[in-house]
Amino acid sequence: MTCSIVPLRPVDRLRQDAGPIAAIYRDLDTQTAEQVVTRALGELALTMAGLSAQMRARDLSDLHRQLRRVQRMAEHLGMVSLALVARDVRQCLDSSDVTAFSAVWSRLMRVAEQSLSQDGKPLDQTV
Repeated sequence: MTCSIVPLRPVDRLRQDAGPIAAIYRDLDTQTAEQVVTRALGELALTMAGLSAQMRARDLSDLHRQLRRVQRMAEHLGMVSLALVARDVRQCLDSSDVTAFSAVWSRLMRVAEQSLSQDGKPLDQTV
């Protein structure tokens, strides 16, 4: 009997709410709105990079607060999937479930990468 290993390649369906971004553009002139959104996306990307480095260093200090920050930033940008997964990682951390934390952390990294990618592909607009 031979055993074969099948690599899994999870694909996460991203959800985004266009409302928060639309509100920014509605409340500000186009140039200012673009600057605000670009700055917020950059901050979110830097925060995610910092979290990733922190995890590689196995430093869990302040992780809960940083995950909450990611969640709030994602909510303000209408990144529904990213906000939900950041919340789920915090719940795993709170419950000290190492196995679940590892799995959901991997999902957070995938969702963040897809959400913050600059490839121009539109995100799913469902809520």
